[in-house]
Amino acid sequence: MKFQDLDLLPELLDNVHAAGYENPTPIQEMAIPPALTGRDVLGTAQTGTGKTAAFTLPVIQRLDAMAGDEPKLRALVLTPTRELAAQIEESFRVYGKNMDLDHTVVFGGVNIKPQLRTLATGVDALIATPGRLLDLLERRALTLKDVGLFVLDEADRMLDMGFLPDVRRVIKHLPEKRQTLFFSATMPAEIMGLTDQLLVNPAVVNVDPVSSTAEAVEQHLYFVDKSDKARLLVDLLRDEAKSRALVFTRTKHGANKLTKQLLKANVVAAAIHGNKSQGARVRALEGFREGKIRVLVATDVAARGIDVDGVSHVFNYDLPNVPETYVHRIGRTGRAGRSGIALSFCDVEERPYLVDIERLIGQHVPRVVDHACPPTQPLPPETDLNARSRGAKSGAGRSSGKSQSRGRGNRARGGRRGSSGGRRSSAGSGRRSS
Repeated sequence: MKFQDLDLLPELLDNVHAAGYENPTPIQEMAIPPALTGRDVLGTAQTGTGKTAAFTLPVIQRLDAMAGDEPKLRALVLTPTRELAAQIEESFRVYGKNMDLDHTVVFGGVNIKPQLRTLATGVDALIATPGRLLDLLERRALTLKDVGLFVLDEADRMLDMGFLPDVRRVIKHLPEKRQTLFFSATMPAEIMGLTDQLLVNPAVVNVDPVSSTAEAVEQHLYFVDKSDKARLLVDLLRDEAKSRALVFTRTKHGANKLTKQLLKANVVAAAIHGNKSQGARVRALEGFREGKIRVLVATDVAARGIDVDGVSHVFNYDLPNVPETYVHRIGRTGRAGRSGIALSFCDVEERPYLVDIERLIGQHVPRVVDHACPPTQPLPPETDLNARSRGAKSGAGRSSGKSQSRGRGNRARGGRRGSSGGRRSSAGSGRRSS
């Protein structure tokens, strides 16, 4: 299938082709058609599968059908982090070029005044993080009463970050009749109640089951004492083939500490996490993307906004205690059909996490026994993949079932407006706050 088979507007097709894309990814192929008809969508897919375009393209097309001569906020995209918000804004800018639609992005950590000025002039679409959006709503800087398109992106990470109460507060400001596109890399049971509240008879799109790992990713496991992890990482980074490495730590403090150790060992590295200023995060990402920074040390939350091609290696410096997070992490390499390598460190306290991970993915991660920092404790037996997961706290109560949605009733429909009508220039041009 090609993009022209998806019933997209000629202007959108031109922008997609100008961005270098001819064929949709599976999630785009399955999610775009129902979204274009106004149907709710519940989509799950691993990172790197084209999820952002899967909702950006139909939102732009339906906005084009709804919008009048003057901008009115009709589409809201809610996402958990600043990096993700900036990434989605870039997609709106690229795919909405010459579409005569206005958009902007708002998030915390920056001066709110430019955002207030932009919103005062009017926008058709808003990309926002929950906290800043609620702040703006409390200031009465905008209203959501005309929103006909609502996108909730990375819903599982909203849950992990404790944003679910904020999301529910935002939902109360939305009109009952709307189209909702709900996307997430994973779908833990805890969040299924939210889909029941938001979605009506959704098209359910499951590109990859949560237990599947990226086929192009080669995986390796190193048992190591916690005190030797940094030394092992430095030793492995002596291999120059590890040219662009993304290293995951469990905590912000751990990310900072490890970055200092790498710099001391003459490895060019930077950390990215929620305590970093927006400017520091942007500089770190740009340096990593341009190849000036070889190693980016990140927490899981911050990594959701990292959209960098050519990541050669992912290191699980700390094994995640949520097994689905392992799948998401290693999906950062091997993107867009490229090969990639994921290397995981496991200390004695993390061995229960390994059990849960291997049972989730249904395979043993190949062990590397001969390395610079062998553990002082004997190696554990191989995981019994058929037994019930009991190692970590995260496995209980998960469900991969479909949402039994209920709720709101019919959707508003709108005819496509005519030609541009003399409104402002291309979507969001020059509008992004910083």
